[in-house]
Amino acid sequence: MVSRETSGPAPDLPAWLAPAGASLTAFADLLADVGVARGLIGPREVPRLWQRHLLNCAVVANPDEGLVPAGCRVADVGSGAGLPGLVWAIARADITVVLIEPLLRRSTFLTEAVDELGLGDRVLVWRGRAEDAADTIPAVDVVTARAVAPMERLLGWTVPLLTEGGRLVALKGSSAAKEVEDARTAASDAGLSDLEVLQVGAGVVDPTTTVVVGVRRRMSG
Repeated sequence: MVSRETSGPAPDLPAWLAPAGASLTAFADLLADVGVARGLIGPREVPRLWQRHLLNCAVVANPDEGLVPAGCRVADVGSGAGLPGLVWAIARADITVVLIEPLLRRSTFLTEAVDELGLGDRVLVWRGRAEDAADTIPAVDVVTARAVAPMERLLGWTVPLLTEGGRLVALKGSSAAKEVEDARTAASDAGLSDLEVLQVGAGVVDPTTTVVVGVRRRMSG
């Protein structure tokens, strides 16, 4: 595919992410072209695709952060344009990713992007509602979502997908701390513990990426 619009040159990438630079650039150009044409990304987002979207997502998968373990299986709920799940798959050749997306227009884009980027051996696009996915998709080690829903609602869609001891890693905005406080009872009821807000990506993205993390409790007995 030859892009009519491009995202511009890639910025200097941290050493751990540099090997994925060419694939990230290809994905950025796909978002700037097809993503905009199909309404997945607003035209005004194109000049800031790298900082606001690609790197904002990628820094969470930095192995040094320890949020996305080596060789883990990830589910991205409400993947939309592939943020963060497809970015993580590009950045981390050691992980497998399921992109969960109910809308046909978006799931079609994701399927085409996975094919275009040659990721079909590690990335599956699953079209359907997140609340139905747990009955079909094997439990994952990490479940993520970005700007999908408030924490209390998000818990019901994400926690059932996790294996015991698995981790929720939700990318959030400025209201993250309040969402966490409001959702503590719901999190406990859902079997999620150690709920906290973290900031990641210092020195790579400004502002840093806000992440809410929690661990699915292991069943006793």
